[in-house]
Amino acid sequence: MIKAIPVHYLIEAANVHAHLWRVTLTVAKPARLQTVSLPVWIPGSYMVREFSKHVQNLSASQDGKACAAEQLDKCTWRIKSSTAKPLVISYEVYAFDNSVRTAWLDAQRAFFNPTSLCLRVEGQEEKEHGLSLNAINSEALCAVFTPAKPLKPSKKASHKLLGEYVFEDYDHLADTPFEIGSDQQCWHGSFTLRGVKHEFVVSGAPASFDGARLLADTKKIVEAELQFWHGKDAQPPFDRYVFMLNAVDDGYGGLEHRASTALICSRRDLPRIGMTKPSEGYTTLLGLISHEYFHTWNVKRLKPQEFLPYDYAQESYTQMLWFFEGFTSYYDDLILRRAGLIDQTQYLRLLSKAINQVQQTPGRKVQSVAQASMDAWVKYYRQDENTPNATVSYYTKGSLVGLCFDLSLRKGGKGSKTTSLDEVMRLLWKQSKASEKGQGGITEADFAAALQQLSGRSYAKEIAAWVHGTGDLPLQELLEAHGVSMTAEPGASLPMAQRLGLRVSESSGSLIIKNVLTGGLAQQAGFAPGDEWLAVDDWRIHKLEDLALLCGNAANTTATVSRDKRLLRLQLTLPGASTEPSSSCMLRSTKDEPLSAWLLG
Repeated sequence: MIKAIPVHYLIEAANVHAHLWRVTLTVAKPARLQTVSLPVWIPGSYMVREFSKHVQNLSASQDGKACAAEQLDKCTWRIKSSTAKPLVISYEVYAFDNSVRTAWLDAQRAFFNPTSLCLRVEGQEEKEHGLSLNAINSEALCAVFTPAKPLKPSKKASHKLLGEYVFEDYDHLADTPFEIGSDQQCWHGSFTLRGVKHEFVVSGAPASFDGARLLADTKKIVEAELQFWHGKDAQPPFDRYVFMLNAVDDGYGGLEHRASTALICSRRDLPRIGMTKPSEGYTTLLGLISHEYFHTWNVKRLKPQEFLPYDYAQESYTQMLWFFEGFTSYYDDLILRRAGLIDQTQYLRLLSKAINQVQQTPGRKVQSVAQASMDAWVKYYRQDENTPNATVSYYTKGSLVGLCFDLSLRKGGKGSKTTSLDEVMRLLWKQSKASEKGQGGITEADFAAALQQLSGRSYAKEIAAWVHGTGDLPLQELLEAHGVSMTAEPGASLPMAQRLGLRVSESSGSLIIKNVLTGGLAQQAGFAPGDEWLAVDDWRIHKLEDLALLCGNAANTTATVSRDKRLLRLQLTLPGASTEPSSSCMLRSTKDEPLSAWLLG
């Protein structure tokens, strides 16, 4: 065990086939009544996830003698102990969540975030923490990939150890994920920029995977983002960075950390050897990599004031996720354009998709992005059949709010200087001292002040309307001012579900209603989430796109649905040119030359 460490964790596999980690926590100088607790959430994923539900067989001892451990609530224990001797707490953690947020263990792969495994020793969070990782009895689990720098093994070090690590405090430990695999099962590569080594490890990649392509494209993203935040020469606020990608049959997502990111994607979205044109899935993966790396600055160091410090025991509310997640979403695809990984046409297509997603969400008229940020804990991560009608995504609409601020700042006008959102982000970074202290909290007032300082005018009206209002954003006006036309697609060319105001699931010959959108033809007819749509008039229907085939030019039809095993007949008005204003747009450049000032930075 690492010597002279106030708080130390020994982590080992209790049973890989039962998916159980064993953790031995040693507190060198415990309190007489020592409280320990497991976080209920992980920063970057704003939902109470109750990690403690996977803890079992907790016990405590001092000098080999048992200590009474009393559970106080769902995630907190209090242990009676002496202050003169180290307190040893042991427990097991079930780990079978193949996501970026928690922990996983089987004979082929291991992964964990310390927030899922490491109890917090209350009163000692700011002291040094040590972690020792024991070898796992599996040939596939012999190599550790983590942003933490391992200590050099001593001559007396046990051959059972995979690695030993020291962290400056609990926050540092909590922000350091671990991926464990083997050189045979995990592809890994690296590149160095500005003296900083960037490593990439991919678990679960098929034989067709082109690692060299992924590494080269990631290097372009990193280069563009270092340029964005630091100009040509300045150093980033970390000396090593690790991308950890878990390739699975079906999955997508990422979670940012201060010097790493955990990613998950479908194997189909990986670049393939011999691939000439990037697939849509691979472009989406590159956008995810861009997004999570941008978070290294925007939310991991420059963060909401309310997150200083993190409260791991309960929700940490902020109204600014539209800035930290939304603006990061604005820049993720824009960085791909600036890095030369997509062209202008591809970027405008991605931007059109974001605009259409918001325009096709009735909840945009109900909830502002500031409210959506506040409600993330109970709405965004807990979506149900009414979510599209009641909420808006602070990611997607937040990205469009970022677009509006950027284009407005670049446009300038009477009484205002021409600047950009790029300059605003860099100013906030410098003013918050994030680059010096490792973290800096900002508020909406700081954002407003930076806008005024750089542009020479107040943006109070825009903040009130775009951030706190529910009206539509002035996208068309601002885009046209920068040489991009925004035209509505013909209603008849849109998918039938969109024309009816439905979201459906089609599988195994069943047509199931998932969402009924406010104001749509389906809602007017009386459709409800969960209905199975069986027939139109006397025809059985399996696919929604068959509706036009079965009904021809009819103005209405009788839809038969099954609701709670009861057959209902609903009178449905069919979509026509006069009944469906288009909620879908297309963006096109109106200039022959590239939109360099905006798209190329």
